[in-house]
Amino acid sequence: MENNSLEKLVAELRTVTPFKETTGIGDVVLIASDQPRLILYGLITSMTRDQSKKDEWWHIGLTFFTVPLQKVIWTLRTEQMTGREIFTMGGEKRFFKAISIDLEPSGHAGDLERSPAASKRAPLKRIK
Repeated sequence: MENNSLEKLVAELRTVTPFKETTGIGDVVLIASDQPRLILYGLITSMTRDQSKKDEWWHIGLTFFTVPLQKVIWTLRTEQMTGREIFTMGGEKRFFKAISIDLEPSGHAGDLERSPAASKRAPLKRIK
């Protein structure tokens, strides 16, 4: 595999993914790896500063959205957990960054019941 394949993947992901600049508890993160080529999502369930280190290192509790769900704790520096740096873990290059999830209705038919405009409409009549 090319030496910069993860960098190319990350550049492409940045064009199609609504990334956040910050990372915190409750955020959904996208994690990408180059060998094997893998993209998965996880939920940050906890974050505590590692006071034993001079630099900003964090113990990050994650639940990966896999079947079955996997719970792990990773220790990352601020630059790594905010997507500013691609890093190596277990001999694999990794990318980690929080995504922004838009909770506003998208205009799809399934969102009709939740949209503010839908609540102002006259009730639907039952067809017999």
